[in-house]
Amino acid sequence: MSSLKNAFVRTVLGDVHPKELGAINYHEHLFQASPLLPGDELDDEARSHAEARLLVAGGTTCVVEATPTNLGRNVQATARISEALGLHIVHATGAHHQAHYRDGDPLLSASASKLGRLFTDDVEKGFAEGDGIGDATMRQSSPAGLERNRPRAGVLKAGIRYWAIGDFERRVIEAVSEAHRASGAPVMIHLDFGSAAHEVLDLLMSHGVPAESVVLAHIDRNLDAGLHVSLAERGAYLGYDGMARHREAPDSAILTCLEEVMSWPLAATRVLLGGDVARASRYRAYGGLPGIDYLSTRFLPRVLNRVGSELTNAMTITNPSRWLTFTPLISDGAGGLRDANPA
Repeated sequence: MSSLKNAFVRTVLGDVHPKELGAINYHEHLFQASPLLPGDELDDEARSHAEARLLVAGGTTCVVEATPTNLGRNVQATARISEALGLHIVHATGAHHQAHYRDGDPLLSASASKLGRLFTDDVEKGFAEGDGIGDATMRQSSPAGLERNRPRAGVLKAGIRYWAIGDFERRVIEAVSEAHRASGAPVMIHLDFGSAAHEVLDLLMSHGVPAESVVLAHIDRNLDAGLHVSLAERGAYLGYDGMARHREAPDSAILTCLEEVMSWPLAATRVLLGGDVARASRYRAYGGLPGIDYLSTRFLPRVLNRVGSELTNAMTITNPSRWLTFTPLISDGAGGLRDANPA
């Protein structure tokens, strides 16, 4: 992590010191629309605002909005919700895996270098006025004063399918890596069913992204404590976000795996908790269940009972704030870059 004096996390309302974040939910969605999820669109600002209010009521003070490019994100509405509720929101840029995009989406044919420039600009200059790669000219033509006030991305996201990293996914990972090297922004990787985690880390590291900057989202969809510890030993963060999905695994199984992983001192510094509720049919404000506050009101009390307050605070405060902190990069003296403050 960066030295505390210069450390910052980039939220939609500006940069803040990591100690200001408080209790963090590392993975949610306030706005989202995908052809993989027909009828489950999160596209109503008033309802998303009401759902976010449940987060605050449950004690969450910071959340990562993990919706990347061309999937219905609404950055301006997210910023309004953040300001109205006093909720720190860190927004993702990047792209999901190919199945989330319709044929003909311009993202799918873009080169890694073009995607890398887009993602870097989202972090450094702010999001374009729309939601897609075709909207970047709107950002470039905006007056400088508006650019300074525009919400900026604070996380870079890519995704892969189950044991599969296709051509598009490789281009996105390369682009995310380029944006990380340029900005020092943290990285989130969606893993279908927690698969190919070591392979993704290898690929990222080949592009200059240290494991210490990466969270592996959905790693708890594969409840293998030994695997999780081996990933933590490489420096990667472990994203647990599968609670309330008992068709795949009950919360009790997640808790048991979590307790075993947290018994390893190094791994205990790498676990993050999120909800990833991510569906209209699961948000109470949209008429669904169980609601975005399931993590804080239903799961966290069980975590606290199982592992105690020190480890619970590590998973919800210390670890996620460290991951979200931008990592300054310096020359390694051989024409490359290295982490100025390795975790």
